This record gives sequence, structure tokens and C-alpha cells, in this order.
Amino acid sequence: MPNQDLSRLTIDRTPSAAPRRYGGRKRWLWIGALILVGAAGLGWAKFNGAKPVETVAVTTAYPYQAATQLNAAGYVVAQRKASVASKATGRLEWLGVAEGSQVKAGQVIARLENRDAQAQVEQANASVNAAKAELMDAEQALTRARDLARQKFISVSALDTAQARFDKAKAGVGVAQANRRAAQVAADQTQIRAPFDGVVLTKTANVGDVITPFSSALESKGAVVTMADMETLEVEADVSEANVAKIRVGQPCEIQLDAFPEKRLRGVVSRTVPTVDRAKATVLVKVRFVDRDRAVLPEMSAKVAFLEKEIPAAERRSLTAVHRDALAERDGKAVVFAVADGRARMIPVQTGQKINDLVALQAETALHAGEKVVARPADNLRDGDKVSVAAKP
Repeated sequence: MPNQDLSRLTIDRTPSAAPRRYGGRKRWLWIGALILVGAAGLGWAKFNGAKPVETVAVTTAYPYQAATQLNAAGYVVAQRKASVASKATGRLEWLGVAEGSQVKAGQVIARLENRDAQAQVEQANASVNAAKAELMDAEQALTRARDLARQKFISVSALDTAQARFDKAKAGVGVAQANRRAAQVAADQTQIRAPFDGVVLTKTANVGDVITPFSSALESKGAVVTMADMETLEVEADVSEANVAKIRVGQPCEIQLDAFPEKRLRGVVSRTVPTVDRAKATVLVKVRFVDRDRAVLPEMSAKVAFLEKEIPAAERRSLTAVHRDALAERDGKAVVFAVADGRARMIPVQTGQKINDLVALQAETALHAGEKVVARPADNLRDGDKVSVAAKP
């Protein structure tokens, strides 16, 4: 192979006479730009003057909260509730109620087909009439036999026969009347009646359905309607077994319904179920309504506050309140700072009673429930200052 000149393959390690400085200059330009941006941001913040603050909401409080020993959740239930059905089996012919209907005890609310039962009643009535006719004939025969016996025209055995016939006819009337009562009971069982005064909650059958006491029968229904006595509504609340010692019969309560959060209804502990739910470690406490409201319905969710003492009527009204951290002092007066449109608005207030961590405000305050006020306002916060609400972690 011919010799090749390899000198051109060597690496030149001689330092360059003029190193390139373009990368370093670019880096310094970026650093300068960042410094300018930071300075501009600080200047804008200083010029803007927005002070970071945290806020809390103005709320509604009730004086009974200060006397609350414990709270529990539960549901409204009716102490007297029934699924109304019939002892008879038959096709539903007439239904006279719907959901929400008011009914009285003994009122006929539905009827089954009862032509066969009515036929049996008519047959029983005929049997009673026949038995009475036979009794009348036997009574007349006995009267004649007694007259003849006194005149010695018939023997004693003939009189005994007449007496036996009369007694048999009299017993026959009793049997016929008993059969008629049984037939009438069977007919009455086709008339479905309300067992007590109440309100129809649900309708579980329609005209044409087969009603039977054994609802497992194919395509049949057991109950026709479900009804409840609204005068027996109460709240069943689960109380932790660790707090059972704080519960006593007759203890005053305040009931709040999730459906009507603005309402507070008085209640009283009526009884406790004498067993513990092992799975939940709770005891079922039943609270009777003292204040009744037509709007309260079974199965509504409710919260119960168990109180140390009965709250007077004058102290049961709602109060506007703020967290104690929202109060500040300016010129010797109590104030709060409401946040609106990015500025703090100083509002003088007159404080009332303390309710746990809340402080009630006088009714004439300009604040309303739901408004935001500054929590722990700084000493240098003034009316009209720009504020920025700090995000909660």
C-alpha cells in the first residue's frame, strides 16, 4: 500500500488567540433582564399597596349553641306507622286515596271485589230467617202442648218432645246468626279501612291488582297504602356510646332540619333504646317534637343539639355573628373590616354575647350573613386600604 501523509490527522491543541465571548455576554443579558423584572414587580407592589389578608364569613348563630352539650344526626320517623292491607284475598276494585290524603280512623280507603262475600251474607240472612220461622213454629207447638198437658189430653213424653223441638229451633237461630256474623266479617274484610288518623305516605297498589295477605304470591300485592300518624313524628338520632351519660329523658333539644336550615324547632328526649349498636358503637335516642310544623315529613334528615338547659323564647332568635378573630379596635371602638371590590371597609360594631368562638353583633349592624370580613386584621389596616385575599393552603 502506498505511504499516506498522516500529519493531517493530528489534533491541533494550540490555544486560540481570540476566545469567543458571545455565550457569556448572552448570559449577562438574561441576568440583567431578570433583575429589571424583579425590580419592576417590587415597584408595582409598592405602588399598588395591596395588603394580603385572610377572611372569615359573617354567619348566623343561635344562643342555644353556647348551652349545647353535644350534637347528633338522625332522621324524622313516625312512631305510629302502618302498611295497610286486607286479610282477604281478591282483586282491588276501588281505591279512594292517594299520596298525601288525610284519613280518619275507620274510614274505608279501598275495596276488593266482594260479590261472593255479599252472596254469602245474603245466604246467611236467609238461614237466620228460616231458623226464626222454625223457632216460631216450635214455640207455638210448645204452647199448645202445655195447654193440652194441663188438660191431660197428651202424655208427658209428648210435651217433652215439643220442648225439645223448641230448644233445638232456638239453638238453630243462634247458629244461623253466628254464621251470618262470620259471613259479614268476611265481607267487611274486603273493605280496607284506615287503622288510625293519619296521612297516606305511599300507594303500593292500583285498581286491578290482586291483593293477598301473602304478598309473595306471584303478581300479587300485600299492602295497599302506607300511612303514618303525623302527630307522632319524632327524631331518631345516633349518639356515641361515649356520650350516653350526657343524655337524660326530658332533656331539652333544638332540632334543625336539613330541608329547612333556617328553622329551629324545640324538642325533648322521650326515651333511649336500651341497647348499643355494636357495629357503630352508638345508642339510638328518640327526640319528640315540642314545636310542630306541617312542613316536617317522615324520613327527613335532621340534626339535634342536646342542651344543658331550656332556652327562653327571647333567646331563641337568630343573631348575626362573626368569629372573634375578626374583631379589631380603632380609636377605642370595636370594628370589623369587610372586604369588597379589593378594599377593606371599616364597619363599627357593637358586640353582644359570646357563643363559643363567635361573637354576636347588635341587630342594627350593616353586616349580613355570608359577607367576608378580615380575620386577624393588622394594626396598620385602615378603612379603604387595598387588600388581596390570601389563598388558603
